[in-house]
Amino acid sequence: MRTALITTAHRRAQHLHRQLDGIRRSATLPDTHVIVAIDDTTVSEVVAASGNTAHMVPYESGPGPLPVAAARNTGAHTALNHGAELLIFLDVDCIPGRHMLSRYHEAILDLKHRDALLCGPVTYLPPPRGADGYPITLEPMINPHPARPAPRDGDIIASSDYELFWSLSFALTASTWRRIGGFCDRYRGYGAEDTDFAQTARAAGVGLRWVGGAHAFHQFHSVSDPPVEHLHDIVRNATIFHQRWGWWPMPHWLNAFEQRGLITRDNECRPTVL
Repeated sequence: MRTALITTAHRRAQHLHRQLDGIRRSATLPDTHVIVAIDDTTVSEVVAASGNTAHMVPYESGPGPLPVAAARNTGAHTALNHGAELLIFLDVDCIPGRHMLSRYHEAILDLKHRDALLCGPVTYLPPPRGADGYPITLEPMINPHPARPAPRDGDIIASSDYELFWSLSFALTASTWRRIGGFCDRYRGYGAEDTDFAQTARAAGVGLRWVGGAHAFHQFHSVSDPPVEHLHDIVRNATIFHQRWGWWPMPHWLNAFEQRGLITRDNECRPTVL
């Protein structure tokens, strides 16, 4: 099954460099690696320096927040045009585990899981030490995020909790991608586009699976909790999501914003930035 790895990148040169190193060390290599460079001309330089043969797609976002959802759709469209049958999406901040690609490939070859949306465990790494960054072999650092399922290597478990889906690392066949219809490109900036994608998958009758051994490693970068720097994006995207699905996503962040006096909410919980 011809496999494409898809990454969107924006001003993450060092993280992309480490991802490319991780791909090169993978037990199984993708047939093609599509990198959608959102307003970032340095991506081609990073790819060239790594010796990687990734297909780089320039993407001009225009005014406003980053259109990550639309850029992912562009990456999938490019991969499909290159004959991809299995699409694996990996966030630019993530380094693939040595067997991530092969575990996804093995899972999709199983007829019980072929039409499902596949997710793998993700370990959040501590800050890198020294000039060399992270160790060449990351498997001893496996410590999957506790809020998501993490099956044993070789196990695959079904889930009906689509709210746990995340876009850091996931895979699906080309036919399942077409069945879902891609990401809703109304979302721009931070938040909710992956929750929306999962809800669209559920509405289309696409199953959800967690694939043991398909590990990815999320590289450290500073964050805030709640992510106040993304306040306007989160409020706008939450409102779009509510319009589409009738319930409010990201409740912990919206509640935290309200508690800090950053937003107000009416009787129907509609948020407004103050």
